[in-house]
Amino acid sequence: MLVEFSVTNFKSIKEEARLSLVAGPGKEHADSIITVENRVESSARPLRLLRSAAIYGANAAGKTNLILALKAMHDVVLGSMLGLPELPVTRFLFDQACDAQPTTFEVTCIVDGVRYQYGFRATPSEVMGEWLYAWPSGRLQVWFERRRGEVPGVSSWKFGGKLTGDREVWKRHTRPQSLFLSTAVLLNSTQLSPVLNWFRERLHVAGVGDWGPFFTLEYCEKNGVADVLEFLAASDLEITDMRIVKKPFSPDVLPKEVPSDLKKVLSDQLAGRKTVDVFLKHEPKGGKPGELELEDESDGTRKMFALAGPWIDSLSEGNVIVFDELHDNLHPALVRFLISRFHDPIANPHGAQLVFTTHDTSMLDRDLLRRDQIWFCERNDRLETGLFPLSDFRTRRGTYNLERAYLAGRFGAIPYIPR
Repeated sequence: MLVEFSVTNFKSIKEEARLSLVAGPGKEHADSIITVENRVESSARPLRLLRSAAIYGANAAGKTNLILALKAMHDVVLGSMLGLPELPVTRFLFDQACDAQPTTFEVTCIVDGVRYQYGFRATPSEVMGEWLYAWPSGRLQVWFERRRGEVPGVSSWKFGGKLTGDREVWKRHTRPQSLFLSTAVLLNSTQLSPVLNWFRERLHVAGVGDWGPFFTLEYCEKNGVADVLEFLAASDLEITDMRIVKKPFSPDVLPKEVPSDLKKVLSDQLAGRKTVDVFLKHEPKGGKPGELELEDESDGTRKMFALAGPWIDSLSEGNVIVFDELHDNLHPALVRFLISRFHDPIANPHGAQLVFTTHDTSMLDRDLLRRDQIWFCERNDRLETGLFPLSDFRTRRGTYNLERAYLAGRFGAIPYIPR
């Protein structure tokens, strides 16, 4: 589970932006939205975490950059095992001082009841620092700290006594542009594996744009179509069945605009591969049943089909799913449906979490979201992104209309349009 994520000096984010899914003291929606982890710290109060968070803000305010920052951290952790020639780090552009400073990423997460705090500082060419702390028995343990030494490309190290394994071997094999975490797991560190596996198996970041249909198709192949059909039926899409047809690749499926020489290259490369067509069955009341190919369905239906696999998988596995512009091509009622699946303890028994950006102000509803689940991105006149929660503001209880207050500029994070 995700507890917090923070980033500094990345794209439009100059100063630290910190997104927290720790619930505030409010009691609203406590049964359906708050997850209580009793095993995290035995000597402290149970940690209460939110099942979702919505991020609002004007266009170009930096919402997507926050998502891209989490994706960049995810990609560095996993790509470091393969030896990235350059780290996907883009520093803040509009301050020359930031060119000489690294980008900082940090995640606090819970894996199998243990809280971990992991982060690193990096430039495109070098990891400047890295650290991992754990609370396996309710007390802080420093597992390792890495700092750049006085000589470029050479790090200084501090290891805690609780980190077991061949630390010297892992240290020697950690290159300047690689993470110690990834290197150690590659060299069979079982103790550090849960942290890396959280990034690999539990954190799913869509980035800019949404998933295509491939994840859902893979889910259907592994688990059958029943769950996907149930999901689509609950979305009120009037789809009663699905047919998946595989056939050998043919250059005829390529767009006409593709040059003939490129078609030949692709045909040679894709020889023996199969293409997949999806047909969705509709049975109108009093009418003739029929099928539509997925590409002929509406944008909203195609998006719900693409989301079905990730949503079902995340809810069943307890994953963290991060989505940019969830509202695109979807009716507000469908967006509410998607969010409500995470808020339902029966549909979400393992504490899966959803983080999403949106412009759909109808979601600013106390019946759907708590105040600490609503976040705002705002860009100042120096083109710097700031991130802050609605819970920083005092709002009246009862009939106070959050949507109207937001659109009126009560909380900032809206575009300024001169009249």
